Amino acid sequence: MLVIVGSKNPVKIKAVKNVLRSFFGRKLRVKGVKVDLNLPKQPIGLEETIKGAIKRAKFALDFEKNVDYGIGIEAGLIKVPYTTSGYMDQQITAILDRNLYLTIGASSMFELPKSIVESIIKKNSEMEEVIEEFFGIKDIGKKQGAIGYFSYGKINRLKLTEQSVIMALIPRMNKRIYGLSSLKGIDFINFDAKKS
Repeated sequence: MLVIVGSKNPVKIKAVKNVLRSFFGRKLRVKGVKVDLNLPKQPIGLEETIKGAIKRAKFALDFEKNVDYGIGIEAGLIKVPYTTSGYMDQQITAILDRNLYLTIGASSMFELPKSIVESIIKKNSEMEEVIEEFFGIKDIGKKQGAIGYFSYGKINRLKLTEQSVIMALIPRMNKRIYGLSSLKGIDFINFDAKKS
């Protein structure tokens, strides 16, 4: 089985490997690819985050022949009422197969400090850039992630990403019960990954 992840981020690739190996065993090749798409630096809102994950999955699926699954993982700021900052961070995973059957999963959410959220939105920056600016931690997204920092290591980005991959596999592993929705007929070139 060949699986391509629409990212070169080692945490995303490792999360996909860990989860898929637990479901499908060792006969599995997982690799990440750099995605050349016009995606927002930091997705804001559930729809923008999901569309970013789907675009990454489609790019990965089309990257080379004989790909079984294209997987896109996107972390976004989701509006959540009654939170201090107004937003929570969540990982979204989209899995596409050759028939363009799509399954989506999401991780647990966690809130970032209001000052960080405001800086991300105001500067249109990636969370990783803002965390580095605030705390001097370089490449946090390729390591423990903001969740690892703020939870004092109780949960890290790898575990959060694994959650979203598992959740995206649930309908796929139970397709007779769920049925799967196909994206056949979708114009991926004009598929808008920006805010609608």
